[in-house]
Amino acid sequence: QVQLVESGGGLVQPGGSLRLSCAASGSISIINVMGWYRQVPGKERELVAKITSGSSTNYADSVKGRFTISRDNAKNTVYLQMNSLKPEDTAVYYCSASILASTSPRLGFLDYWGQGTQVTVSS
Repeated sequence: QVQLVESGGGLVQPGGSLRLSCAASGSISIINVMGWYRQVPGKERELVAKITSGSSTNYADSVKGRFTISRDNAKNTVYLQMNSLKPEDTAVYYCSASILASTSPRLGFLDYWGQGTQVTVSS
């Protein structure tokens, strides 16, 4: 069993900062790409940022220069530092990871998701 648990969401004023964390736990052999997505009601889930096991990163154009993704491979944890937040960043943020589970290696890498954490940017 593999779980992703997010933390760090909340209410912040425009221009403020938040740091999201996502820890993977369970029967993990290897974690490949980890990422953050977000979704607002009525819209599709969209990629915010992703990071490979070698720390190569990719960002959505809307967050470049404001958000920073990082990971601690020893802790199986990915972070999203969000600065200069805007009201349009308001969404539920989901963590995702491509994981090879030790209990089912023949299935290969599977995508796992966290439960989501609400980020609200409002004055």
